[in-house]
Amino acid sequence: VKLSSSNISEHDSVESAKLLKMIGDFERISDHSVNLLESAEEMKEKGIEFTDNAKKEINTLCNAVTEILDLTYKAYIENDIETAYLVEPLEQVVDGLKEKMRTHHILRLQQGECSIIAGFVWSDLLNNLERTADHCSNIAGCLIEAANNKMTIHEDLRDIRSNSQDYWDKYKNYLGKYAV
Repeated sequence: VKLSSSNISEHDSVESAKLLKMIGDFERISDHSVNLLESAEEMKEKGIEFTDNAKKEINTLCNAVTEILDLTYKAYIENDIETAYLVEPLEQVVDGLKEKMRTHHILRLQQGECSIIAGFVWSDLLNNLERTADHCSNIAGCLIEAANNKMTIHEDLRDIRSNSQDYWDKYKNYLGKYAV
């Protein structure tokens, strides 16, 4: 069968473009998952433990990333654009959590509460969790732009952040939910 542009509907074309854009993000999420597993194995092998405060913080970040993964999955599987809109404000909260947690770690390190080795693992965990959230944002953004028959994800996400009171309301809600 010879395919030409006349054989492919506009819907199929948009759907194909959407899937091609998202496939790399799905692959990267799985790569970050493997990296997280390797960090856990390293901690076990080397007997690395975090302070109680660090454990609470990483648990908070893991909960936020679990929620963003769940939202992204639901948005993708059900082509649920309303759910896709919930991803970006949570992704921004994850970015902020990462920075706060990095600062808290530096303070713990300066006070002698944790080791340099734990700090390397800590940094790897933060980076992999935050990057997972970034890829979820890309997937949700792709779903949103496909629903709007556009393929300008970064422009659309900037517009969502700057022009939507609903976005800021959701952001503040997530900020309170995942405070460290």
